[in-house]
Amino acid sequence: MKLLVVGGAGYIGSHMCKLLVNAGHEVFVLDNLSTGFRDSVKYGRLVVGDLADVNLLESLFGEYAFDGVMHFAANSLVGESMTNPAKYYRNNVSNTLNLLDVMVRNEVKHFIFSSTAATFGEPEYVPIDEMHPQKPINPYGSSKLMIERILQDYAEAYGLNSVSLRYFNACGADPEGEIGECHDPETYLIPLILQAASGRRKSITVFGHDYATEDGTCIRDYIHINDLCSAHALALDYIRSGKEQGALAFNLGNGEGFSVQQVIDVVESVVGEDGCSLTVETGERRPGDPAVLVADASKAKAVLNWQPAFADLETIVRHAWSWEKQLAGL
Repeated sequence: MKLLVVGGAGYIGSHMCKLLVNAGHEVFVLDNLSTGFRDSVKYGRLVVGDLADVNLLESLFGEYAFDGVMHFAANSLVGESMTNPAKYYRNNVSNTLNLLDVMVRNEVKHFIFSSTAATFGEPEYVPIDEMHPQKPINPYGSSKLMIERILQDYAEAYGLNSVSLRYFNACGADPEGEIGECHDPETYLIPLILQAASGRRKSITVFGHDYATEDGTCIRDYIHINDLCSAHALALDYIRSGKEQGALAFNLGNGEGFSVQQVIDVVESVVGEDGCSLTVETGERRPGDPAVLVADASKAKAVLNWQPAFADLETIVRHAWSWEKQLAGL
């Protein structure tokens, strides 16, 4: 297939491009490089540009007969969305509408949307399945939910078939070490802990030890980046197969979750093999941090035949640590 991956210079998008190219597809990457990196585009043809540029979109779709589009080009920092909601609604909603409208005009019928479990808000029960009420508590989650609802309307009105994939924490790195996780600033737990182990950060802070969990720290759902990408590829195959039409949605996750302390313990074990250690500090709870956030991925497993290959936390950490050692020059 000939595929457009928007946000393909970012963490998830760059790994997605590698999977797609290795599967024999022709991949074009559209990225404005605001949070992505040119060096991360090792697979696919990079076009530097923005979804706000409708003329560029029309030119791309006019020149190439895309078979499908994958969207990873959202702004995704929850805290920033609270202080600068305009940025999130403009890029995550308005700019995505530009893309969808150009797709409709050019009769491109297959769209895979990287959504988020933040559309659910505070969990009413865990694990969170697709029937869980969607009540986002921040502009980031709201912006993603808006697109999910728009996709439902576009399916009805224009025959645009889509799959929205909702998940919490992408993690790990390419097992072959070609690409990995890079954010500036870094906000995700596993790379933060590994940076403390590699010496690129002084310490790691655990926010709260008094949650209603076995060890008192928050439990979160972690999914290996390659498993995440395989789900996106399977979703595209599924809607192209014609087995089901419309706007579909699946939750992705490991189904159990790991506590912050469990992650730290595994990291300490792995980095200790290289003679590294880390300093752990204790902080107060952060407002709005639920004790447990875990997704139920049974629907994706049943319908898409998705089976995570790297569900083991130690494997996730080892892949991420190999990448961090490259970044830190170890």
